[in-house]
Amino acid sequence: MSRVYPYPLIAKEGWPFIIGSLVLSILTFFWCGWWSLPLWVLTAFVVQFFRDPARDIPANPEDVLSPADGRIVVVEKTTDPYRGVNALKISVFMNVFNVHSNRSPIDGKVERVDYFKGSFLNAALDKASAQNERNAVLAVTKTGRPVTFVQVAGLVARRILCYVNAHDLLHRGDRYGFIRFGSRVDVYLPEDATALVAIGDKVNASSTVLATLPLQAPDISTEPQSNTEEHADLVTEAANRAAAAARHVLSQE
Repeated sequence: MSRVYPYPLIAKEGWPFIIGSLVLSILTFFWCGWWSLPLWVLTAFVVQFFRDPARDIPANPEDVLSPADGRIVVVEKTTDPYRGVNALKISVFMNVFNVHSNRSPIDGKVERVDYFKGSFLNAALDKASAQNERNAVLAVTKTGRPVTFVQVAGLVARRILCYVNAHDLLHRGDRYGFIRFGSRVDVYLPEDATALVAIGDKVNASSTVLATLPLQAPDISTEPQSNTEEHADLVTEAANRAAAAARHVLSQE
């Protein structure tokens, strides 16, 4: 594993909140003494919410990493609504106690970024993927495999931050966005990907492997024939044999 992670232990998005709550706690302490204790507790909560620790990044290029800390709430074969193709969908739900920085699950390049206005339903609900405010990053791996990862706002989270644009390069573990106060990230992979997590599993951004994705798409031309095609071949072969037998009989008359 590599430990390349060029970010501080505290997310930059948190400093205004941390400094504000810290100053308020100090001033209240001088005025009210220990009555300021609730504010110190609030400051501690703000610090832990905006923590952004370094993570070990698996080196296998076929590994698709978790883009967020949290709990797996969806693992299913479905359709990628942003590309209109069959896909494996894996969703990570983040509660208010999880790290909320979002990190790239792949090495690759951003094709485009699409933002959608929407509701603010509980992000753990399935319908949140389609109805909530969300930001979709459509990317491709270095070998051209399409991967879509979507930041979804939640019941409390009302601010999605995304720092990448079309044509930007991605490296696994790169911090590309942030969602404040509870949210979700959906990942859509090609249908030949193999999920390595199950519903209910706890995952960590950049260090937990969600799935393996072959570097190259399967060669359709080498796939075995379907039962229908095999049946058609047998019928054709039988017809040819019958025709040959008929010609043989006619030649004997």
